[in-house]
Amino acid sequence: MILQTKTVLPAEWSQQDGILLCWPHKSTDWQALLAEVEPVFDQLVKYICQHQKLILIAHDENHQIAIKKRLSHKNINTSAIQWLIHPNNDTWCRDYGPITVIKNDHTHALDFGFNGWGNKFAHDQDDQTNKKLKQNGLLTCNLESIDLILEGGSIESDGQGTLLTTEHCLLSPMRNPQLDKQQIEALLSEQLGIDHFLWLSHGYLEGDDTDSHVDNLARFCNETTIAYASCHDKTDIHYQALKEMENELKAFRTRDDKAYTLIPLSIPKAIFEKEQRLPASYVNFLITNDYVLMPTFKDEQDLINKEKLQSVFTDRNVIGIPSQDIIRQYGSIHCLSMQLPVNTLNTEN
Repeated sequence: MILQTKTVLPAEWSQQDGILLCWPHKSTDWQALLAEVEPVFDQLVKYICQHQKLILIAHDENHQIAIKKRLSHKNINTSAIQWLIHPNNDTWCRDYGPITVIKNDHTHALDFGFNGWGNKFAHDQDDQTNKKLKQNGLLTCNLESIDLILEGGSIESDGQGTLLTTEHCLLSPMRNPQLDKQQIEALLSEQLGIDHFLWLSHGYLEGDDTDSHVDNLARFCNETTIAYASCHDKTDIHYQALKEMENELKAFRTRDDKAYTLIPLSIPKAIFEKEQRLPASYVNFLITNDYVLMPTFKDEQDLINKEKLQSVFTDRNVIGIPSQDIIRQYGSIHCLSMQLPVNTLNTEN
C-alpha cells in the first residue's frame, strides 16, 4: 500500500516561530539611504521581537556589532534575535528565504532557486542564504533544494491548497523558460500541495522590477477575503490595469464556489525617485503572530487603509510602518521579510 503525501503551504496568518530579516548595509544600493531606512528596521525589530523570534542577517561581524549597538541605544529588546552572519547582495529576503511547507505533519523548508528577479540584479550570495541557515543550525527542519526559480513574493497561499499568483511573473521567460503554465502548476502542486490556482493576468505598478509580484497587488487576509491594490483616479496610469485586475478578482471563486470578499486598498498618490514612479502599495503588509505591519506613505490613504485592514484582522493590531524611504528601493515591508512557521526554527539557540 502506497501512502500519499499530504503537503500544505501554510497561510501567513498561521502560527509562526519567527521572521527572517536582512539588515541593510553600505555595500548595497541602500548606502545613500541608510540614515532613512535603518529607523524602519528598528520598528520592525521592535514589533516582531515582542512576541516571536527574529532571525537577523548581518553582512559581517562588524555589521552585527553595529546593529547590536544601535538596537541597544534604542532600548529595543534583542533577546529574541538569532543571528546569521552572511554576506548578502540585498535585503529582500521574501524572495530568497525558505518557503516552508508541512508534509504529513512534518515541517520542510524548501530552497527554491533565486536568480535576481530574472537576472536583473546580482544574487549569488542571496541564493546561498537558506543553506547557510541550515548549516548554522538555525533551521530545525529539513531543507530541500528545488530545481525551480520561485520567489516568495510571487505567491500567496490560503493555507487550504489555494494559490494566488500572477502570470506575468511565474510565466516570465527569464525565470523558468523551459516550463509552460501547465508544467509550473504540476510542480507547484507537487511541492506546495496546491490544487486550486488563481492566476491574475492583469495588474501592475510602475517601477516594480519583480514582474508584478502578487504581494504588491493582492493578498489573502483569510480563506475567503482578499485585499487588493485599487485606483479610483481615471487619470492615473494604473487605473485601467488595476480595474481589470479587480474584475478578475471578482470573478474568482473559493473552493466552495463562492465569491471572495474583496477589500480595496487605494494606492497612495504618486511617489517619485527622480523621474521614476515608485511601486507604493498598502498591500505589501506583513502578518506576524500578533500584528499586521502595514506600510504607510505620509498619504491621506494611510489611515483609511489601516482601518480597512483592522476590520478584517480582528485578532491582530494593525501597525503602520513609515515606508516612504523603503519604497525608494522599489519594495516594502512584506518584501523585506519572510515568515517562518512553527517547527521551522531551532528556538533553543
